Amino acid sequence: MRVTRTLRAGTGVALTGALLLAAGGTAQADQVRSKQWPLEAFGVKDIWKQATGKGVTVALIETGIRTSHQDLTGQFVTGKDFSQGVDGSEALKPGQDIRDHGTAMAGIIAGHGHGADGAQGIKGLAPGAKIMPLTAYKNESMATRYAADHGADVINMSYGVTRDGDTCESIRYALEKGAIVVAGVGNDGTSKKNYPAACPGVIGVGAVNQYGETWSRSNYNDTVDLLAPGEGIPFAQGKSDSAYTVSDGTSPATAYVSAAAALLREKFPDLTPGQIANRLVKTAGLAKPEKAKNLKLPDAHYGYGFIQPAAALSRDIPAGPAQGPLAMPQGKAAQPAADPGAGNGQPSASSANTSKWLVIGGGALAVVVAGVVVAVVVSRRRGRSSSQAWS
Repeated sequence: MRVTRTLRAGTGVALTGALLLAAGGTAQADQVRSKQWPLEAFGVKDIWKQATGKGVTVALIETGIRTSHQDLTGQFVTGKDFSQGVDGSEALKPGQDIRDHGTAMAGIIAGHGHGADGAQGIKGLAPGAKIMPLTAYKNESMATRYAADHGADVINMSYGVTRDGDTCESIRYALEKGAIVVAGVGNDGTSKKNYPAACPGVIGVGAVNQYGETWSRSNYNDTVDLLAPGEGIPFAQGKSDSAYTVSDGTSPATAYVSAAAALLREKFPDLTPGQIANRLVKTAGLAKPEKAKNLKLPDAHYGYGFIQPAAALSRDIPAGPAQGPLAMPQGKAAQPAADPGAGNGQPSASSANTSKWLVIGGGALAVVVAGVVVAVVVSRRRGRSSSQAWS
């Protein structure tokens, strides 16, 4: 992965200054696209010559998704609601929408933009993929099993929960069905381990900025396998069909890895989830300062490094063993126990203590709804050189 953006001389700051996002209007929408620094860093024009995610389904387990957003229309296959009347609305802050987080993740994965040639708004890393929307605030394991049974190639888990009896078993079930499972390691900025990222077989994802440095609040431990862009990320929001925001977190980083997995699944349909992870790991990169440290990989902060999808798609890499570099679960997955609340609109008793990361990285830095323009100064670390290579 490489960043080719020219940064302001003397500051080394990408995305510095007033970021104007507005609903409607070519100039404002173009600015949304121009601030998607991960697309430039990944070199998506070359990537999309090899794969776009066409024919691949990414299951998105979320609290809600605005499927009518102008950058997402037509990108969905049939999903299912597992919320049973519990959606986590009480955890929202004023001005937030229960669909914000899911809409943001969907856009990062498979957004197609809007306007002429889709040149405005949010573009996903895998715009040819389809999203399976699964609403589940308290019953994520049920949604995971549903995704596996209904053809999901990749399952994105941009959330953290308290582990219950089926958290890791449902993931084992999905892996047996051939699904690639990707989860964020958490936004605590500590060594705390979170589920589902800590389950065997999951690709655990931390967040990195455009300089190749880990985001300050990205958790660090042995569940970190890969890093992906997670700082200063613009994305679609659920407040309206033309709302956008800029924020940070391991959630968007997870979505970028899921999108990269979708690209690889299209090009290498016969590889196992572990072998897909192997291609991502074998082509992961580190910034020059980190390379100079001669880190022993996987590193608690950096895992194997940040994803480089173009290299993962194009390099000659032996498939390797089925499990790849991941610590895969052993044995066959158990069937879930009967859930007394499953049929009466009540939350699952086994997952009553779950908690989803509703707020990405502690809250949006810029939120825009129809007819409103918000100017935001997005600050970054200073003292950098005028450009930064990620390879």
